[in-house]
Amino acid sequence: MPRRTPEITVPDLTGRRAVVTGASDGVGLGIAARLAAAGAEVVLPVRNPRKGEAALATIRQAHPLADVSLRELDLSSLESVAALGEKLTAEGAPIHLLIGNAGVMTPPDRQTTADGFELQFGTNHLGHVALVAHLLPLLRAGNARVTSQISIAASSGTINWDDLNWERSYDGMGAYRQSKIAYGLFGLELERRSRAGGWGITSTLSHPGVAATNLLSARPEVGRARQTMGRRIIGALSRRGILVGTVESAGLPALLAATSPDSRGGRLYGPRGPGNLGGAPAEQKLYSTLEDAAGAQRIWETSEKLIGVPLTPGPARR
Repeated sequence: MPRRTPEITVPDLTGRRAVVTGASDGVGLGIAARLAAAGAEVVLPVRNPRKGEAALATIRQAHPLADVSLRELDLSSLESVAALGEKLTAEGAPIHLLIGNAGVMTPPDRQTTADGFELQFGTNHLGHVALVAHLLPLLRAGNARVTSQISIAASSGTINWDDLNWERSYDGMGAYRQSKIAYGLFGLELERRSRAGGWGITSTLSHPGVAATNLLSARPEVGRARQTMGRRIIGALSRRGILVGTVESAGLPALLAATSPDSRGGRLYGPRGPGNLGGAPAEQKLYSTLEDAAGAQRIWETSEKLIGVPLTPGPARR
């Protein structure tokens, strides 16, 4: 008997422009497809054009009238992020939804981005921060909802302030946790600064729980020749409907956070099943790792220096 996916209602998004990172497959593709089905114009910034074209074909096959298009983006390159920012700014259309879903997880050996940052910190966190920085005027013009996809892994761990790039001693999972904690703190600080400055941007957090996605599959580009044992176990549990979610259900918290009229800024949304590993999406208590307002301000200011782009939106564009 097929496993039933929990359901949510996505409101009519006609006339809205949505940008979803990491939408060439998996959870991100599911999110993008649901947004397109609801009438949004969906922009898919992708690193791999071949996978991007396949994603477009998948969405259009299910939704022939979908307004979806590709842009180039490599989140591990600040130059690439800036180029996308320039392109979208030149297009001039306000952005109403931004879902930062892309990420890499636990390369077996320490790797760095094009700019010399530890790969997970540089991609999962700094790449998305830079994207927000470049798009802030468009986000303000759209009174946007910005949803930062973190991870259940962010419920523990810490930010390695003395060695953000893990140069002295690399711990793949520790670095992954740091990247997601930092990204979550940034999202919360974005909400605080938007409220204080009247930017009109609503910032929420989401996490997908645990599902059999490509994060832990064979990823030669991050030095992983075969899928991890954890990925095999998660896949087996998911197929049997035990504890964890599916690729389809894992995208629902981000959709709820980004589109529901009841979702609120500064809140975390995730699966509400046992251990928050799977199940229907709902608001959840913030992880204790994310309750550090001083740390959020510090990561904002530190990230701004590292990306070299001011995190100020300027006047609202109409």
